[in-house]
Amino acid sequence: MKKTAVVLSVLVVLFAAAASFAAPAVKRGDYFITVLTGPTSGIYFPIGGAFSTFLGSLGYKTSATATGATAENINALQTGQGEMAIAMADSVIQAVESFGAYEGKPPAKDLRALMGLWPNFCQIVTTADSGIKTFADMKGKRVGVGAPNSGVELNARMMFEAHGMTYADCKVDYLSYGEAIAQMKNGLCDVAFVTSGLGNATIMELGTSKKISFVPVEGQALQNLLKKYPFYIEATIPAATYGTASDTSTAAVMNIMLIHEELPDDVVYDLLENIYSPAGLDVIQGSHATAKANIKPDTALRGIVGTSVPLHGGAEKYYKDKNLLK
Repeated sequence: MKKTAVVLSVLVVLFAAAASFAAPAVKRGDYFITVLTGPTSGIYFPIGGAFSTFLGSLGYKTSATATGATAENINALQTGQGEMAIAMADSVIQAVESFGAYEGKPPAKDLRALMGLWPNFCQIVTTADSGIKTFADMKGKRVGVGAPNSGVELNARMMFEAHGMTYADCKVDYLSYGEAIAQMKNGLCDVAFVTSGLGNATIMELGTSKKISFVPVEGQALQNLLKKYPFYIEATIPAATYGTASDTSTAAVMNIMLIHEELPDDVVYDLLENIYSPAGLDVIQGSHATAKANIKPDTALRGIVGTSVPLHGGAEKYYKDKNLLK
């Protein structure tokens, strides 16, 4: 009996010592997490809203903010106006490396990646009655390229470059894609650049009043794009998505979730542990078909690994613990 008592006493001491080294539970109510999304007409908004809703259910203080999307989100995250932000990987890389739209600006050293999300498809929308079938056909036409320096507009610039054209070849308007498509309905715009997940609500709405078609990105122009900007991937817009006559060849770039570098590692670890839980995925994937198809553990590092965008320390630990990162 005495030996048993001694053994039990030793075990109690060992368990107490182990507990003293265990990481304290995250006090979720101490943290406010604003999720920076995008325009209400795009898919950043509902998916970002689902992240906010789920984190709120865990006890975090949260909100979701509608924004102008990538460019605004990158700036807002750096200036303390949010803690999480959806952004296109190509724009984030440019901000981190100070090139392209961010040339001459200080490198965005405080941006951290949390997780990969879904590919954004470069959807160059026109109508069947416009007569525009190729990129070259856009010469002299009224083209909405996106708000200045937005993720959409950055993609438009690269597309023009890959096709050996410039904005001077067209009548360019710096309109968000929602504005450009509204103008298309009124016959005041011929083409709109939309960089978004498939099933974009604005494009689908256009399809209720106009027969839509897409300008393909293919052949040598696509190869030019992939060679100079390797963050693009070849992609296809299936005909069934919008009821077009055929599939359309294009390019896509990954969206990623950024997170503020100042959030503690244990908080970021806790976020990922729960986001990728069955309950978290149920809420987030339920927000949009694109989220259901793409947001899952085995795609968590797409658009991040191999780029200049660093993982947050808490995210790195999580992915290593789950054997998703070597």
